[in-house]
Amino acid sequence: MINVYLDDVRPCPAGFVAARTAEECLLLLREYEVGILSLDYELGYGQPSGFAVVAGLIAAGTHPREVYVHSSSMMGRAQMVKGLRDAGIAGLIVHDGPMPPAVLEAAASANAKGKDESP
Repeated sequence: MINVYLDDVRPCPAGFVAARTAEECLLLLREYEVGILSLDYELGYGQPSGFAVVAGLIAAGTHPREVYVHSSSMMGRAQMVKGLRDAGIAGLIVHDGPMPPAVLEAAASANAKGKDESP
């Protein structure tokens, strides 16, 4: 299982696999079991946004166990959170905001112990 961090600019935290585009993120969701997915909304001028990932994972039925929406775009973050919650995906936990330090520390610790399957 891997954790995925979608952001075109911010550095990827330890214990996560970086996805810099919506397409790359959707590919990781298709190919791997994802524990935690952290989403940004704005992914560069002219590029599909984080909402494209939300729409894609809902349509494909491939979803992580938990989603954090860390985007600084208030409108984009609200749109993604609403889309995920409205989809009613059983067992999916959706957080409106960035990952707290305890989650980041646990992911980094699990990665250091070799418990992930990063590509």
